[in-house]
Amino acid sequence: MNALITELLAFIARPTASDDDFNALALKLFAHQFEHNRPFQKFCQGRGKTPRVVKRWQDIPAVPINAFKDLTLSCVPPDTCARTFMTSGTTRGDVKGRHFHPTVAVYDASMLHNFSRHFMQGDAKLRMGILFPTEDLMPNSSLAHYLALAIKHFGTPDSAYYLDANGLRTDALCEALQQAHDSGQPFALLGASYSFVHLMDALQERGTTFALPKGSRLLDTGGFKGQSREVPMASFYDQLSTTFGVRREQCINMYGMTELSTQFYDAGNHSLPAVKRGSHWIRSRLVDPLTGQDVPSGERGILAHTDLANFNSVVTILTEDVGQASDDGFVLLGRAQGAQAKGCSMAVDQFLRVATA
Repeated sequence: MNALITELLAFIARPTASDDDFNALALKLFAHQFEHNRPFQKFCQGRGKTPRVVKRWQDIPAVPINAFKDLTLSCVPPDTCARTFMTSGTTRGDVKGRHFHPTVAVYDASMLHNFSRHFMQGDAKLRMGILFPTEDLMPNSSLAHYLALAIKHFGTPDSAYYLDANGLRTDALCEALQQAHDSGQPFALLGASYSFVHLMDALQERGTTFALPKGSRLLDTGGFKGQSREVPMASFYDQLSTTFGVRREQCINMYGMTELSTQFYDAGNHSLPAVKRGSHWIRSRLVDPLTGQDVPSGERGILAHTDLANFNSVVTILTEDVGQASDDGFVLLGRAQGAQAKGCSMAVDQFLRVATA
């Protein structure tokens, strides 16, 4: 596996990659996972998809994300892994999906290269405020690790966390935001989407808004699943822009999930839905969840992602998110509903039935 990790790190470090190079590495990862990940192997065999017959990354079977809750999808014994990231458990109570990482080197390289390009936009460092708990408080959260990487590698020394075990540190954050305004130093505020909602509620009660300096930007992620109330996206980004004095073009959303090792970003939310884009080591398809086949061009489908950074689990996952293709990415259209949701559930049942037979 060490040789595979070395190859992956070199691939991620490249500025670009051809379709052929992506395909070759995806097939190598598929062969590795087919050999060492027993539940995945049984599922692939049930579909007649083996390394001998699969010649395109698009034909690698996609594993439904809910399978991460029921099975151990790992090429190595879980107790040998450096980190285990776990899902929030919002859809099935206390049942959490688990993603095992023998090393975080690949995850970290994926995050850092991608974040630098899509969020930092040429800046080496920014003063950052984090609206999420530290890794010490949430050691199994991939988002806590993601944000720890952001502040460590891209934050200035005066960057800080503004959400702890006692809740939002609103007074301290207001002081930092006012300092940024007074000094003209750009400020980056990053966190879970719903943390921003709580913060904006608190600031609204105080009658407080800010006009952050040019170059400031915001990053939210996670949406509002499992939260006490939904907030329409247009209203959310309007309020972000008004509260912090940051143009909607600099209100950036990150789309990621525990079951992936790579994230997607938009180029701001001036118009909705915003196009999400990844990097050269991840590719996406829009599929029918039952057949796994691509939907006709221009139609809505369920997003399936082939993430080369998922070297230890499964390289291709089937989400429960509806999307539509754009010229250079995709737009998210919400969670699967109706027939599509039923199709996702049936895909999970099919996977579990075959993988545990």
